[in-house]
Amino acid sequence: MEPCELCPRKCRVDRVNRLGFCGAEENLRVALVSLHKWEEPCLVGERGAGTIFFSHCNLKCVYCQNFSISHEGFGEKISVERLAEIFIEQQNRGAANIELVTPTHYTEKICAAIDLAKSFGLRLPIVWNSNAYENISTLELLRGRVDIFLPDLKYFDDEAAKIFSAAPNYFSIATAAIKKMFELVGSAKFDGNLMTRGIIVRHLVLPNFRRDAIKIVDWLYENFGDEIFISLMNQYTPIFRAAEHKKISRALTTFEYNSVVEHAANIGVKNCFVQVGKTADKNFIPNFNLSGVSRF
Repeated sequence: MEPCELCPRKCRVDRVNRLGFCGAEENLRVALVSLHKWEEPCLVGERGAGTIFFSHCNLKCVYCQNFSISHEGFGEKISVERLAEIFIEQQNRGAANIELVTPTHYTEKICAAIDLAKSFGLRLPIVWNSNAYENISTLELLRGRVDIFLPDLKYFDDEAAKIFSAAPNYFSIATAAIKKMFELVGSAKFDGNLMTRGIIVRHLVLPNFRRDAIKIVDWLYENFGDEIFISLMNQYTPIFRAAEHKKISRALTTFEYNSVVEHAANIGVKNCFVQVGKTADKNFIPNFNLSGVSRF
């Protein structure tokens, strides 16, 4: 991290002394450790996914539901050793996996924590839950360490990516990253109902962007067929600064979402998760209260 080139922005700042675009310092910062039951079913099991929510982010999404940690940096500083302990604690709680949420800007220290935790007896699959705005060289560090990739593919339209997430060239960067992820872990593998290896690509359908979503489904199916899973999400909630942008200032309609799901079915997609019911609700946003972060 001296200078930092972990993500495509390549700020090249010395994070010991100065902050880059993401706002992260040298030290790990975590806002919540939890057993999360609202992930895709194959990641949840009986007790939930073993989520660790990291503070800060290399995107600036104006509709981010986790803005208190991604934009404002709420969280507690911890050491590599403490993160390794958290992994083991999640395993002892019965977590289905270790899910690292928004981890890119801490990649090197997370890798060290994974190695240390494995020496302590960590056996769970490691899930890398990211926005896919990743460097290929950074992803290479995850070879042999990460078992499941859970990336977003947020935009086909690069202009929307710049306006809503301050992410230039998002589609080309994210799709190259997803291809690298597939190289690293290959097609999906399961132990019973639980995924042990593979990729689930999430797409949050935005209001007024159903055609963008359809193009993303097409690209994923053309490039990977049913060797990966697609997760189409209807939970968009116009919070944070979404009201400043007319196109995304409202909730998603049933027609918009269903048209994307129907398109996926019509082109032959079989491995696809969909959301049903009322998911666009602030009650589904995690309570970032530092639970599980400190040693007691």
